[in-house]
Amino acid sequence: MIELEQDNGLWIVTINRPDKANSLTGDMLERLCEIAESAQEARGLILTGAGKVFSAGADLDAAKAGLATSPLWERLSGAIAALPGLTIAALNGTLAGGANGMALACDLRLAVPGAKVFYPVMKLGYLPQPSDPKRMTALIGPARTKLILMGGQKITAQDAFAFGLVDRLVEGDVVAAAREIAADTLAARPDIAVGIKDMCR
Repeated sequence: MIELEQDNGLWIVTINRPDKANSLTGDMLERLCEIAESAQEARGLILTGAGKVFSAGADLDAAKAGLATSPLWERLSGAIAALPGLTIAALNGTLAGGANGMALACDLRLAVPGAKVFYPVMKLGYLPQPSDPKRMTALIGPARTKLILMGGQKITAQDAFAFGLVDRLVEGDVVAAAREIAADTLAARPDIAVGIKDMCR
């Protein structure tokens, strides 16, 4: 249910469980961690989902069994954030719950206009993973982060773009748009790409 395509240094990872809103089981989350940890040689990494939702976060049954507070979420976002290549979350639809962490850890976030972003930890009674509020605050500031995490607000793609949580709205094929953005990085000398990324940290 996690698909990996490798194409000349570009890794495209697709969460493929559309009948369950691409919600993640423990095995799926473990597989995402393994891919992210093995992607050191990738020049670019695109994360996306199948169907109309990027990911609803933890599968409900798995969440009740403890996945909602699993260290796997932090392991995944940390692995993505540490990658030397350009990382892009291609949000084909709504981004919810713990799945926010992997998108926040990416260098860029693209979204279709119909996407929404929400992270209902307050309502569900969980703390978010430690790095998620920090990364969100770095992007959109503390007040808007509290709006999402404490206020439980569903943010439209348009508001997410205005806030700076999403870097570009894409009509049509969001993965194709991510590929286009990654093209210069893929064509550059690896040391130049890595050097620029390091300078931007």
